Amino acid sequence: MPPQAQGIIVNYRIGPKSQNSKECLIQFVNVKSSSEASKLIGRKVAWKHDNTKIIGKIVDLHGKKGLVRARFRKGLPGQSLGSTVELVG
Repeated sequence: MPPQAQGIIVNYRIGPKSQNSKECLIQFVNVKSSSEASKLIGRKVAWKHDNTKIIGKIVDLHGKKGLVRARFRKGLPGQSLGSTVELVG
C-alpha cells in the first residue's frame, strides 16, 4: 500500500448554518501541499467499519495545506470523524 493510500477524516463540510454529512474533509498522510493533493482528485475512497463500507470520490481541494474534499454516496455517521479512509481506485 503506498504511503498516501490512507487518510484521516478531519471534519464534515460545514457552512454558517448547515452541515453536510455527505461531504468530508480528508487529510492524507504524506500530502502537505495543494499541488500534491490535486493529483488525488477523481480517485475513489472507502470508509470501512464492521461490515459497513461506504464509497466516496475526491472532488476538490480544501485550502493550501493538502486537505481534500470527498463526496460520499451515503452520509457518514459521526463515529467516522477521526477514523481512516483508504484509496480504492
